[in-house]
Amino acid sequence: MPRFRAILDTMPAYKPGKAVVSPDGRSYKLSSNESPYEPLPSVVEAIADAARQINRYPDAGAIKLTETLAERLGVPESHIALGAGSVTVAQQLFETIGEPGAEVVYAWRSFEAYPLLADLAGVTSVKVPLKGEEHDLDAMAEAITDRTRMVFVCNPNNPTGTSIRRDDLVRFLDRVPDNVLVVLDEAYREYVRDADVPDGLELYRDRPNVCVLRTFSKAYGLAGLRVGFVVGHEPVAATVRKTIIPFAVNSIAQVAAIASLKAEDELLERVDAVVKERTRVREGLIAQGWTVPPTEANFVWLRLGDDTLDFAAACAVEGVAVRPFAGEGARVSIGDPEANDAFLTAAAAFRKG
Repeated sequence: MPRFRAILDTMPAYKPGKAVVSPDGRSYKLSSNESPYEPLPSVVEAIADAARQINRYPDAGAIKLTETLAERLGVPESHIALGAGSVTVAQQLFETIGEPGAEVVYAWRSFEAYPLLADLAGVTSVKVPLKGEEHDLDAMAEAITDRTRMVFVCNPNNPTGTSIRRDDLVRFLDRVPDNVLVVLDEAYREYVRDADVPDGLELYRDRPNVCVLRTFSKAYGLAGLRVGFVVGHEPVAATVRKTIIPFAVNSIAQVAAIASLKAEDELLERVDAVVKERTRVREGLIAQGWTVPPTEANFVWLRLGDDTLDFAAACAVEGVAVRPFAGEGARVSIGDPEANDAFLTAAAAFRKG
């Protein structure tokens, strides 16, 4: 029998959101925070053209995409490092600090991949409980020790949707030692409408130990192609680039990301539509009697405790797939109006039952 790492005996595998089908054939997948919209025609056309070249290896440095991103974000090209989705870039970040005894601090609950990536990198997780549904930044700052190498701050937070305000985040960053890397995970940044929630790209510029993680999977609707990136000062970005698997960002993904950036105005109209539906869904849930924290992402969060799995099962009967976290709550993505109506109907029935 081959011998494997001991951590794999106790480490659970990542569980992606699932689809369900009701007895009458309805299916609404609200479990993975995906865009409910198909790719724009211009993006599909770019993908089709790129498909004719897949006999060639992709540009390993993703030069054109890096140039386009740098121009769009107003940052130096040397400050950008790419990967196959932001979760893979997060894995690369963990690998940059993965040594025996190293610790990483993050809120919990937050993105469910953090503990898995920490375990794989041989890093010790220091999970700081949420305060209500929000990051407890004071407790996180106090959890930093000489062993801390990295801190993850998910803003807006997945799965609660709550966000950290500018002054609070700045005060926290001021408390973090210069030799500790702070990763601002902003996978849902495009959905933020609260002007007091800071753009990490503004904060990182004069802080060499701060970097910003972004993705094309959510607002840009490219979840199936896997493109993510980190923006940080050159020493950070250069180190992350050393950990990338060669040719990790495939050629079609690079072309689709560039086309999406060129069509950004049209894409952001879709984001606005999701935000409007987010407001409608949250207000509908509150009217039903649910407690729903303010959300700046493309999902809502219900704290259900022991009722979580029963709630998910009741939604599944109506063909609505949600993302349950047993004993804690359910995260529900914002879909198209039909899917959202189906969810609100299922939530109302469960509430009355």
